[in-house]
Amino acid sequence: MQAQECVKFLTTLLTYPTITPQECGIYEPIKSLLTQAGFACLHIDKDNTRNLFAHITLGDTSSARVGEHFCFMGHIDVVPAGEGWSVEPFGAVVENGYIYGRGAQDMKAGVAAFTYALLDFAKAAQSLTAPIMLSLLLTSDEEGEGTYGTAYALKELAKRDLLPTHAIVAEPTCSTALGDTIKNGRRGSINGVLEIVGKQGHAAYPSKCINPIEALGAHLGRLAGVELDSGDRDFAPTKLVITDIRGGLEVVNVTPSALKIMFNVRNSPSTSKESVQEYVESIMQAVCAKNAGISYTLSLKQSAKPFVCKRDSRLIHKLSASIQKVCGITPECSTSGGTSDARFCQEFGIEAIEFGVCNDRIHSIDERVKIIEVEQLYRVFCAFLERFAK
Repeated sequence: MQAQECVKFLTTLLTYPTITPQECGIYEPIKSLLTQAGFACLHIDKDNTRNLFAHITLGDTSSARVGEHFCFMGHIDVVPAGEGWSVEPFGAVVENGYIYGRGAQDMKAGVAAFTYALLDFAKAAQSLTAPIMLSLLLTSDEEGEGTYGTAYALKELAKRDLLPTHAIVAEPTCSTALGDTIKNGRRGSINGVLEIVGKQGHAAYPSKCINPIEALGAHLGRLAGVELDSGDRDFAPTKLVITDIRGGLEVVNVTPSALKIMFNVRNSPSTSKESVQEYVESIMQAVCAKNAGISYTLSLKQSAKPFVCKRDSRLIHKLSASIQKVCGITPECSTSGGTSDARFCQEFGIEAIEFGVCNDRIHSIDERVKIIEVEQLYRVFCAFLERFAK
């Protein structure tokens, strides 16, 4: 067990200013460690995005095809540091039990922890009988568009018959203590733009105008904050959240010719892009029926699809037991928060969950992680690999 070496490795990773999509050579120390333990490394690069896949097969493979392939996934890119830091953002400053640096929580702590867990397990697991493949997949573009990040890498791995069967994405999932939260799924994200067109005119002569604001006004409550489903054990009710409304010329005596509404829907599997479209269009049909001359356009884009891993899955069971052993905490399953690269696993048939350090300082000034959390996360991943390989 090399918890202290894992922490030291994290301080090394934090000195690389890997702002999306820059890799800055950070893969070299990771590859150096893993190749010494017998991992084969493969670069899957496209345009400015660099992806690293490292894999090893353990156990007796002479008479059986490898059936299970477990992968740790993550990203090495970070958001810009911004101004106002009390320490150098890429200085890996250690102070009062914390390591400071951009990416400390999101998510280089996770990368350091699973790199060392894989390293140690591969060195110690020579006595395995059942064959198993272990791997690591990293990308330099998760915080950005991600066009050629994890999704692209998985497509390329599918061509090589190297797709994992199970995965843990080491995003910072915990709220107040390491071990309190496993993300067993994520909501999807649907972005919408509704444009309503009327006829501009003088405010003193409303009968000669077709005011899109007034036309929609009576129905706005059916859009803003409405729940589109009732939710379930894993997902809160899906809500339509209006993020922007604009129309008019910013004067008091001219009615607007058009009204533009932008909204976001974080959807559960119970609500689809098609059902959102049907719901909004049913409202607009009622608006048009009562207001002659009103027209509209609606555009929807699904940037992420929802996914969920069953709570009774072997993956969650093994991870939960490992967390209980190391941290003395029984984790809760949650699907709250934004999207992550775990969403790409579903379309490739990979069972995926997320687990990592606390997330109270992600993307913030003076981002930091507790040293004890890094050590515990490493131990959790070591314990998990021992359980999963049995």
